[in-house]
Amino acid sequence: MLDMSVSRKRPDITAALAELLEPASVPARDVALALFRRQLGRLQGFVQQRFEQDGLNGLSAARLHAGLMDELVSAIFAYALKVQELGPNERLAMAATGGYGRATLAPFSDIDLLFLSHGHASPAVEKAVEFILYFLWDLGLKVGHATRSIEECLIEAKGDVTIRTSLLDARSLCGDRALFTEFQKAFRNDCTADGPGEFIAAKQAERAARHRRFGETPFMVEPNVKEGRGGLRDLQTLYWLSRYMFNTFAMTELVGKDAPGGGILTAAEARACRRAWEYLWTVRFHLHYVAGRAEERLTFDLQPVIGGRMGYTRHGRQNGVERFMRHYFLIVREVARVTAVLEPALIRAALGPPALAAETDAALIEQGFVLADGKILFAPGHDPAVNPSSVFRILICARDRGLELHPLARRTLIRSAPLGAELRGDKQAAALFLNLLCGSHEAGHDPDCDSATWMGILNESGILGRYLPDWRRIVGQMQFDTYHVYTVDVHTVQCIRNLNTIEAGTLKEVAPVASDVVAQIQSRRALYVAMMLHDIAKGRGGDHSVLGAEIALSVGPMLGLSAEETEMASWLVLHHLMLSQTAFSRDIDDPKTILDLADTIQSPERLRLLLILTVADIRAVSPKVWNGWKATLLRELYSRVAEVLEGGLSTTERDTRIARVKDVVSSLLADWPVADREEFLSLGYPSYWLGFDPESIERHGRMIRDAKARNAPLTVFTEPLPARAVTEVVVYTADHAGLFSRIAGALAIAGASIVDARIHTLTDGMALDTFWIQDANGGPFETPHRLARLATLVEQALSGRLKLAAEIRKATRSVVAQRMRAIHVPPRVVVDNRASNRHTVIEVNGRDRPGLLHDVTAAISSEGLQIASAHVTTYGVRAVDVFYVKDVFGMKIENERKLYQLRKALLEALNPALDEPPTENKNKVSVA
Repeated sequence: MLDMSVSRKRPDITAALAELLEPASVPARDVALALFRRQLGRLQGFVQQRFEQDGLNGLSAARLHAGLMDELVSAIFAYALKVQELGPNERLAMAATGGYGRATLAPFSDIDLLFLSHGHASPAVEKAVEFILYFLWDLGLKVGHATRSIEECLIEAKGDVTIRTSLLDARSLCGDRALFTEFQKAFRNDCTADGPGEFIAAKQAERAARHRRFGETPFMVEPNVKEGRGGLRDLQTLYWLSRYMFNTFAMTELVGKDAPGGGILTAAEARACRRAWEYLWTVRFHLHYVAGRAEERLTFDLQPVIGGRMGYTRHGRQNGVERFMRHYFLIVREVARVTAVLEPALIRAALGPPALAAETDAALIEQGFVLADGKILFAPGHDPAVNPSSVFRILICARDRGLELHPLARRTLIRSAPLGAELRGDKQAAALFLNLLCGSHEAGHDPDCDSATWMGILNESGILGRYLPDWRRIVGQMQFDTYHVYTVDVHTVQCIRNLNTIEAGTLKEVAPVASDVVAQIQSRRALYVAMMLHDIAKGRGGDHSVLGAEIALSVGPMLGLSAEETEMASWLVLHHLMLSQTAFSRDIDDPKTILDLADTIQSPERLRLLLILTVADIRAVSPKVWNGWKATLLRELYSRVAEVLEGGLSTTERDTRIARVKDVVSSLLADWPVADREEFLSLGYPSYWLGFDPESIERHGRMIRDAKARNAPLTVFTEPLPARAVTEVVVYTADHAGLFSRIAGALAIAGASIVDARIHTLTDGMALDTFWIQDANGGPFETPHRLARLATLVEQALSGRLKLAAEIRKATRSVVAQRMRAIHVPPRVVVDNRASNRHTVIEVNGRDRPGLLHDVTAAISSEGLQIASAHVTTYGVRAVDVFYVKDVFGMKIENERKLYQLRKALLEALNPALDEPPTENKNKVSVA
């Protein structure tokens, strides 16, 4: 909290320290240090007050902070020279470099200083510099520093572009001003002599490396305000390039025909730079003050706080933090666009116009395009303003000829973005756009035809949002969760890229079924349009699938789809979540689940399209979401629905299917005596035989036979399944109430995440519970010591020697990151008696944490219910757990009083004290 006693009057540091600077007295160092520390506190408090209470924007606050720091540092310099006197021939100047040199300083940023000497620094100069640095460090300031002569500065700058950039920002603070002027003149002459080519290339390489480290897209859900793409550093790079070439200090100096370079920025683009500069500095100031350190990353826990501080509140169905982050993403997109406009123009001004290739063929020239440096651009006199559809045609030419877009072509596309609106309703433009979206080969699938690349260019340039107004509403649209790592528009482009790779066959190993069936689809254009529109209605409130399906009905004809194709695209958008929700949250061994799905899908073509769309969608959510287990579930679901749709074996013919499974298992156990085989084949109820493949059942049989031979009360069997990215854990023991819950608790303590579970009580009263688990990285437990620990913890939990509640609380504290607790996950319980003919289906939504499954299943057991199967899915920090349950009589739970009690118990299990952070909504729960 800011001290309200801080004066609102700008502190005069120089006047306050005037006594220290009097030549007649030299106060002791500790006295001076105390006085300077007090003044430092005053200036820091004043800056924070002006920023937080008086509405000063971040850029103005940064300049105010730098100006006050100039006074303080200059006073320290003067005091140091009184203490450490220099000889008459010794010259010393002190300059600010880096961000401080640009006269902008964040609250907790380093102060970068250059001590400039005349020739090699003498012992007296070195002693004075050392005195200043130690004084600054004792004040608690972070200081970057260098002591060099003019010649040393020039030598170092030649060998290190970082030093050259820092010196480009150098600004005189105090000391020998004439010496600094000499340095500036020599440095500028050196830069001019070297030419801009090497500096430009070095800064481009530096930026590319930075983007690889912090994210190639500006739309990361936890962006780095300073280093990320579209952040402050990108703006600074533009400033450095223009300053190096033209010695300018602001982007406004590049506007107008008389400006350096002939006016390479428009007034609107210069204003966009200014807006971005001010906005990003404001966000950065809030970041530093909220975090209490030099924090540059907008993490989940900081986003709602900073959004609130900046005045973003709920508007309709969109909460304040999502509005804040969307504004942030639109700003950084603007920085990326200005970079694409300004940088090629700077390069052209510095190095001359690109040499047009003499070998450009007549066909290309006839279309209005030429080649330069092997890249395509608009020919002189063929601006898109004359023929707006050329914004699509240049991309088609680039694709078909395997060419890259010239940076000047990108610049033209960005400046031509408003023309997108003029192309609506133009049938020729619609055909060109659909060609870009779907690829040039309607039947074949050219692996080089990556339509996502062109959709990405249209999105980044702004043309796509002008052409499709509904698309514009999802640009920069984020969801405040840890599941989606991209904004909606970037996620959609990633989906299209995944669709391209499925068609090219490069995902055959991770998605074999989708890769096989893609060649069989008849509605390829409908699939691509549905892929583009599947999330088009996110952020509007309501069911985005329903709203998106309605949008598809109007967009389809506009793009030239037939009525049949439009209906198919709309249907796919409406049901694009159906396969994933069923595969990951429902019992696909339940016949009703498959029959209900087949009844909705109705045709093999729809099923194929839905599978391909689902795979592409899931893989585009985040690099960590797709795994072998999810692939396996989708494959199994697809095959079972396809079997019904193709008129094969009906899912309802259970006895026939069970007989077939038993025949296969019997052959696998051919080395057993007949009596042993018959005994084992009599143990399982129908759900058991339909729930596992014969190989798994064989493993179970051998484990059960071995346990009986040893008279073992408990057997824990573990089997890593790398192909599925899970480890199978089978527990065989006497059945009793709460068994599932105790096993789940033990696995949580071991650091395992349960992704699926099957619970079976055999005809002899023994329990055979199977869990499929993953580690924290989404892979199987494989090492012997980890598998041994799993088995030991399960045994300890079932014997009562392990204090589950205490151990789970300990694991929760160590695992749940503070930044994740900012994301509110309202607890929700849904009870469905229609999804299964034999079970009540309970869906539980809440914040994921170690031991959640233990707590929830303990609550279910405490209500006297039997769990038949559990299906666990996590979406970032949100867990969706689905349980198929019966009462003690083997019936569904339909008594309303019993259901009310069950919901209440589950909500209490979802809300332990440690789970939810204090929020205004923490008591709002949903019970359906």
